[in-house]
Amino acid sequence: MRPDGRDSGRKPTLAVVGATGAVGGVVLELLSTRHDVWGRIRLVASERSAGRRLVVRGEETEVEALSEEAFRGVDVAVFDVPDEVSARWVPVAAAAGAVVVDNSAAFRRDGDVPLVVPEVNAAAARSRRRGIVAGPGCTTLAMIVALGPLHQEFGLTELVVSSYQAASEAGRAGAETLRDQLVKVGGTDLGSLPGDVRRTVGDYGPFPAPLALNVVPWAGAWEEGGWSSEETGIREESRRILGLPGLRVTATCVRVPVVTAHSVSVHARFENEVTVERAHEILSSAPGVVLYDDPARGEFPTPADVVGTDPAWVGRVRRCPDDPNALGLFACCDNLRKGAALNAVQIAEAVAAELAAEA
Repeated sequence: MRPDGRDSGRKPTLAVVGATGAVGGVVLELLSTRHDVWGRIRLVASERSAGRRLVVRGEETEVEALSEEAFRGVDVAVFDVPDEVSARWVPVAAAAGAVVVDNSAAFRRDGDVPLVVPEVNAAAARSRRRGIVAGPGCTTLAMIVALGPLHQEFGLTELVVSSYQAASEAGRAGAETLRDQLVKVGGTDLGSLPGDVRRTVGDYGPFPAPLALNVVPWAGAWEEGGWSSEETGIREESRRILGLPGLRVTATCVRVPVVTAHSVSVHARFENEVTVERAHEILSSAPGVVLYDDPARGEFPTPADVVGTDPAWVGRVRRCPDDPNALGLFACCDNLRKGAALNAVQIAEAVAAELAAEA
């Protein structure tokens, strides 16, 4: 027996909390295709979803209601739920003895909770005083797996970031709102008069303005100084993951009419002089990165290229003409996969390996 009373002679038990949501669905898909390190997999969701049957690893499994009972005997729990649900229930799962991997923003700024991207700072997941490991936001994840190895080589000092974020970040409601708006504006001649698009789409759904035929320079909640929570999140998360508390970061987050896959334009300044050739060498061998960078041939990443894939794709790598220590680059990743589900599954698998080693 392990010190916590769990049986050491079995594969660990995993709970997927939020299994019926958009990210939860991707988690179940990944669990069915990756190396199987799990014993029992329990599916947990809100009371209204309890009783549904979902397929995981080729077998139908009944969804349990979120409760204290749902975490009995659970070794690792992956949470893919709204912030307020995580804030309430993650401590409950941790108190029951589970190591929790949380995808929400509820614990990302907690100094006792490591913020982990396995390709960049995997070792941080072992220092979890509260029994919780957090994953960063999907926009940060779109760029950080590329910036991590570049920082190791050149020494990152400053980031200026513009994001182009997909509708599905707002869950199924976001994706459905965009699809509905596109149907409403399809085949019509809009844009010649102020307010045409606003009148035609009607319902904005979870967004503050129409998304079809539009871009919206806001994502997240309002924070002091006029920044959005998504923008401050990119700053704080990048600092924590890279271990650079003084890193200068300026971010502008923009919602775009794309269903799935975030894009990020990055201006990165380093301590040392950089070259495109060396950056290409680093990125081409970096874990979790696909270098796709030959603009003369029309080769650069777009959301249409990366949706449904696991890595972050990077292109448009170029040295800034007036600063030999600065690079520009463009990165894309599927915000439901590496941006959320895959990162959590990778952390959970690392914890499972750790538990097996301790058994």
